[in-house]
Amino acid sequence: MSFALIDQVMECDARGVSARMRLDPGAEHLRDHFEGFPIQPGVLMLESLVQAARELTRMRAPGPWVLGEVRALRFGAMLRPGDGLAVRVDLVGDEPERLTFRGEGSLTGDGTPAVSGKFTLRPLRM
Repeated sequence: MSFALIDQVMECDARGVSARMRLDPGAEHLRDHFEGFPIQPGVLMLESLVQAARELTRMRAPGPWVLGEVRALRFGAMLRPGDGLAVRVDLVGDEPERLTFRGEGSLTGDGTPAVSGKFTLRPLRM
């Protein structure tokens, strides 16, 4: 199953990507996370950074590329139904079989930081 969180890539070059997403108020997963107080799960905010990073991997090597490691992941503001997230991901390390990124996402309305961290992508091993 494949799903896209990123709605629009604003800018993409060999070193970084800027993208946007909007949290659909009708998203099925919000019914359970949390009942009466729906917010985007943190793992899906991380996935929005990963999906943006995959835009860069398409320019470099065939995929699929998968999440390898996450470090220093921080959450700030909660992403509520209807909110937008502005994502910026930069390539900070390029090793054989491993790309390292620093990413951050902030609320589009006021720029409040919502998620940030460093992570790696690696080719899928069969």
